[in-house]
Amino acid sequence: MRPCPDAAMIFAAGFGTRMGALTQARPKPMITVSGRPLIDYAVALADDAGIARKVVNLHYLGAQIRAHLAHRPDISFSDEAAGILDTGGGLRAARSLLGGDAAFTLNSDAVWTGPNPLPVLRARWQTGAARVVMALAPVTAIKERTGPGDFTMDKTGRIVRRGGDMVYLGAQIMDLHALDGMPTGAFSLNRVWDVLIAQGSAEGVIHLGGWCDVGHPAGIAEAEQMVKAATCA
Repeated sequence: MRPCPDAAMIFAAGFGTRMGALTQARPKPMITVSGRPLIDYAVALADDAGIARKVVNLHYLGAQIRAHLAHRPDISFSDEAAGILDTGGGLRAARSLLGGDAAFTLNSDAVWTGPNPLPVLRARWQTGAARVVMALAPVTAIKERTGPGDFTMDKTGRIVRRGGDMVYLGAQIMDLHALDGMPTGAFSLNRVWDVLIAQGSAEGVIHLGGWCDVGHPAGIAEAEQMVKAATCA
């Protein structure tokens, strides 16, 4: 059984342009769902999974996020003040803070219910050999989703190609050495995924609870309904 990472990168540097006026004066991770900022939902998942080290990247109105989390000594910040680095560049810039050879990554613009996805990813990582393990859900389970999904996964859990019937939910464990050889500066993790899929070294696990993308205004009300339903269940 291979060792599991004990660090998580929480992506929080984006401009939140799909939110329109809601992000003119605050970053998207500070938008509230059921009275809690989105960033708190991501941090709570990492806390619940027992992940000791968390790194949050910052760019657009990042001072608000830093101030909100300033009371947490277990959270470090990777400041992209010189220019936003996208997911791949942002993860690479945070490597010294994350430590180790692998890390969880978690988007900060989603709300989850049901099983915490991070321990599920951990279990798959420990018993397998893939260099990336992603949390996925069938496209039919995602409200407001139109068109195809992001990936196709075979019966063994191996991700075999881009596009298909599975949606990436914004949580994964990745071998950080997979970033070696990528372009300098800003780049997307899509480039890394393409390489790992071609190598047969990408796997997925299906999230059995609820999930909502809160990257657009309609997602706020949907996420609040989902949280309310889970609380009352």
